[in-house]
Amino acid sequence: MVAARITVNGKEAPISPAAPHTTALDFLRERGLTGTKEGCAEGECGACSVLVARPGVNKPTDWVAVNACLVPAAALDGQEIITSEGLATPGEPGTPPTLHPVQEEMAVRGGSQCGYCTPGFICSMAAEYYRPDRCTHTNSDSADGSEAAGTADSEHGPNGFDLHALSGNLCRCTGYRPIRDAAFAVGTPTDEDLLAQRREQSPPAPVATQYTQGDRSFLRPSTLEEVLRLLRERPDAVVVAGSTDWGVEVNIRSRRESCVVAIDRLTELRELRVESDHIEIGAALTLTEIERRLNGEVPLLAQLFPQFASRLIRNGATLGGNLGTGSPIGDSPPALLALEASVILADADGEREVPLADYFTGYRQSVRRPGELIRAVRVPLPLSPVVGFHKIAKRRFDDISSVAAAFALDIENGIVRKARIGLGGVAATPIRSLATEAALEGKPWATETVEAAARVLRGEGTPMSDHRASSLYRSAMLGQSLLKLYAQTTEAVSS
Repeated sequence: MVAARITVNGKEAPISPAAPHTTALDFLRERGLTGTKEGCAEGECGACSVLVARPGVNKPTDWVAVNACLVPAAALDGQEIITSEGLATPGEPGTPPTLHPVQEEMAVRGGSQCGYCTPGFICSMAAEYYRPDRCTHTNSDSADGSEAAGTADSEHGPNGFDLHALSGNLCRCTGYRPIRDAAFAVGTPTDEDLLAQRREQSPPAPVATQYTQGDRSFLRPSTLEEVLRLLRERPDAVVVAGSTDWGVEVNIRSRRESCVVAIDRLTELRELRVESDHIEIGAALTLTEIERRLNGEVPLLAQLFPQFASRLIRNGATLGGNLGTGSPIGDSPPALLALEASVILADADGEREVPLADYFTGYRQSVRRPGELIRAVRVPLPLSPVVGFHKIAKRRFDDISSVAAAFALDIENGIVRKARIGLGGVAATPIRSLATEAALEGKPWATETVEAAARVLRGEGTPMSDHRASSLYRSAMLGQSLLKLYAQTTEAVSS
């Protein structure tokens, strides 16, 4: 077994003697790369952002920004990362380096004051700078020639820069206006840009990892078969993909396990197939990869993704992980319940398909047996044409839901032929809203029907009061979400 190592800013660095739970953040800082900062240790502030070379959607390689505070260094074995220090071009001996275009724009437009958060912004901004399908908008419709006239909306620049790329980065002293100015001012990579050239080559191939220090191990088997065999032998092992949940447990709750098994790079879990009667989504595909590969083909998921945490989190988080944690406030289960999705569970003996409506059995509990993992999520076709995903939270983005409601309706000639509603945050598990579905089906999609069904929806689940919302508020928001869907879709349905 080759010693575990990471290519950092073009140079190989051995992971040893770091402990298996050591984060990439601590690994980098211990090597003097202190631009990578720890702010929250939960993946909410983005001060720890770094770039990782990952399989691309439109090119062989994408430069993807991830939270180094959540990813174990051992999970990056054999991979290639760039930190804020690695973006600048080194100068001749005795001369300073040449700033990267993103760094240059942040400097000249006043995008940094204390500088603590700046390296994280730089890396997230660089990932968007190198996004292959970023398109420049023209200003031909501008009456005054202003840049703003060329933007699609306030969150997309005339250079095609999507501000959601920075939704996981916080700044407490500069203010966001100059950072936005810098983002909307960057151009496109030149032909001489080495990181742009790097996109044309394949990313590092997955390597088998067996990293052990003392009595703790971080393992990445080569195949799904090996993983399932290992889980049969070690049912106590913790399975991780993007570590967006597990990393918080390690940092905040000091969780330490004797065996952690990584499945994020298994080919068998990274397929996305569109068949005649279903779409199958591999459990280890990141939400960003799913979003870009589906490209709006599943409208309900297209509504979900922008509201699921931040781009930094979506670059690591997976559907398999979100369902595997069994959280009652996970954002994907309500949408997948409304889509009548099922999960494909695999163990050393074979596979079985379980409707998601039957998957959850209690608070963070499911029918998944020891030694089983989620291989894929299956969404049946055809899709219902009238959909909506409503997330109620204290912040617009990058926040945990107080309530989440997902709707998928078939409406023909003004009559609701089928209704599927998934709810989160109102019970010990994500649930289907069966009573409300029954109150809608066979009825006209009209004000009287919807108002009556909204009263039923307010009584669904067993919402509790906590620091995010009271039970009464949660119930009220359920009913309001259906009224909102009706207001949003009435014109479209009638036309």
